[in-house]
Amino acid sequence: MNKKLIIVESPTKAKTISRFLSKDYIVESSYGHVRDLPKSKLGIDVENNFQPSYLIPLKAKKVVTNLKKKISSKTEVYLATDEDREGEAIAWHLIEALKLPIEQTKRVAFHEITATAVKKALENPRELDLNMVDAQQARRILDRLVGYKLSPWLWQKVAKGLSAGRVQSVAVRLIVEREKEIQAFQAEEYWKITGKFNGAHGEIRAPLTHRNGQELKYNSLTKETEAIELKKELEKLSYEIGNLQSREQTKRQPSPLTTSLLQQEANRKHGFSSKQTMMLAQQLYEGVELGSGQAEGLITYMRTDSQFLSDKFINEARDYIKTTLGASYLPATAQHYRTKSKNAQEAHEAIRPANVELSPESIKNYLNSNQYKLYKLIWSRSVATQMMPAKINITTLTVNDTKQKFFFTIAGEVITFPGFLKIYQLPQQDKNLPPYQVNDPLTVEEIETEQHFTKAPARYSDAGLVNQLEKRGIGRPSTYAPTISTIIERNYVTREEKKLKPTEIGILVNDMLIQHFPNVVDYGFTAKMENELDEIARGEKKWEPIIADFYHPFAELLAQKYDQVEKKHTSEITEEICPSCQGKLAIKYARFGKFLACSNFPTCRFTKNINTDADAAKQATTTELCPECSKPLVDKRGRFGQFLACSGYPDCKFTKPLASQETNITCPRCQQGKIVGKKTKRNRMFYGCNRYPECDFALWHKPTGESCPKCQSLLLQAGKNIKCSNNECDYQKADQV
Repeated sequence: MNKKLIIVESPTKAKTISRFLSKDYIVESSYGHVRDLPKSKLGIDVENNFQPSYLIPLKAKKVVTNLKKKISSKTEVYLATDEDREGEAIAWHLIEALKLPIEQTKRVAFHEITATAVKKALENPRELDLNMVDAQQARRILDRLVGYKLSPWLWQKVAKGLSAGRVQSVAVRLIVEREKEIQAFQAEEYWKITGKFNGAHGEIRAPLTHRNGQELKYNSLTKETEAIELKKELEKLSYEIGNLQSREQTKRQPSPLTTSLLQQEANRKHGFSSKQTMMLAQQLYEGVELGSGQAEGLITYMRTDSQFLSDKFINEARDYIKTTLGASYLPATAQHYRTKSKNAQEAHEAIRPANVELSPESIKNYLNSNQYKLYKLIWSRSVATQMMPAKINITTLTVNDTKQKFFFTIAGEVITFPGFLKIYQLPQQDKNLPPYQVNDPLTVEEIETEQHFTKAPARYSDAGLVNQLEKRGIGRPSTYAPTISTIIERNYVTREEKKLKPTEIGILVNDMLIQHFPNVVDYGFTAKMENELDEIARGEKKWEPIIADFYHPFAELLAQKYDQVEKKHTSEITEEICPSCQGKLAIKYARFGKFLACSNFPTCRFTKNINTDADAAKQATTTELCPECSKPLVDKRGRFGQFLACSGYPDCKFTKPLASQETNITCPRCQQGKIVGKKTKRNRMFYGCNRYPECDFALWHKPTGESCPKCQSLLLQAGKNIKCSNNECDYQKADQV
């Protein structure tokens, strides 16, 4: 009997799928891509129609060797990578790397990892979609050309270690432009007036909305004197209920989740970053053990711009709604949704639960707290798409003076039928108004004046940036989270209170690219490139001419800019004197921001940090003495955060972490050092051995000091959960909520 080998990208996915199938099948993982462009050179022959030179990376060689051993002349190979462009490209690279004959190779794809979906896919294999492969290959080549050609120019003209990217640079531009709007914003003062009234049926508090028949806009009262004068006039008048109007509003059910919508909703509701959302979604997609000892995929594929829902899901959801909530919550006909994106080309269905019967509450004990939150979001929104709209009664009440010169207006809302809000709650609460009638008299208790200032536009959150990228047609579902992660990792952007703020170096690089390479960071041009990639995926265009149309003008401009642009404008001579050679210090830029360096470089190599007042304060002398020379220790800040250092530097180079960063836990690797808290270049906390570099043991999460009951490795505090530090051990204490 022929062997049947199924190859997927992820070991977790392989583990889940293998449990659905008979022993006739062997399921193996490719651990992602098995071929890629070389890191050490461009890897694209720009003189020969942009042909790429792929190689098998060192980390993939062992995987490829093991896969080859499992393949014989009688082996049937099924390539079950994800059904999007990247998954199609991985399948093609597997064919090339393993030298698979087409007649023995079958392409299968599924949107959910369930027994039914996997078996159906195996029964209905298809051919490899080379158009999708070409589209992904074109994206990779475009990104490589921009990155490997433009980054060295930035190294020469700005600072070493910088990078540019076709999509990342446009994302940085959005963030920088928003920051410049904030900096240029001039706050304007305005005043609001609110009346507090009382009568037979209770208190009413309403803002002043009209005066002398004219609507009061936010800037109608701009001075305190005006507000106080008006307040005195209002306090002298008599009031009554002037008008009552009621109307019913229908709030329609939400649309199904695409990748963009999922990232936005998870960010708004739970504060998840795009990267965190996609990591959790990947876990739910690949499978979670639900107590039976078998993992099961809980959601459909999470990289999609389609809003289509299968008839199978719609029927199951309608049955669930009718059985659980009652027929009044079920529309007479099923709700179908059309994909809004004209270029939808990823997985062909919206993100939804694989099994409607697995409600969030029924599997809560098997998920960690964040998995539960995301699954509940996906499950409840998906089911809500098939429910009745909500009905809301809106009552508008007007209070006016008896001469009808001034009007105060307030609205009340009461949900008369919850509809989809029964399971997918929005920030919607009943706001009941007292049962007054027209002409009921009221007594004025107080007229309040309140000062306000107009607010600058807010910085982008992950949700806001993803929304902007999608609106402008920049990037695709698989690119949103990596793009945000990349610009943060490269120190172009930082997160402050969950908002994205550009760094000095990010602003500088953005300004340089806009000035000298406007097409690279042009919104319309980048969106046009995405459209052309879509046309390649649909088989409407060939990829080589599109690359050529972009590259040749780009290469010509780049050559000009090497000659035309000088680096001198990226440094600034100061009046501060170099302590080594008495030359003047200059402000210069590096990948992680500004620093001071001697203007006589390379003859003199003196450098120092540019410290703010806050940083200088943190370098205060402490009462602790150096154990090596007995001089006082100084509290300093370096690339990896705060630490203590000897004030006798450079004669004494003793350093140690702050006491708050010490754990007193012995390093499990060297058994000599202690685990201490440290910070990365990106200011991210981690825990490592204090004997570094002799011992490089490190962890992302803080160790508890206890040992895992399964494997005796260190246990870690991961959020509210406790988990094992051994990646091969699945021990975890779930959050008890």
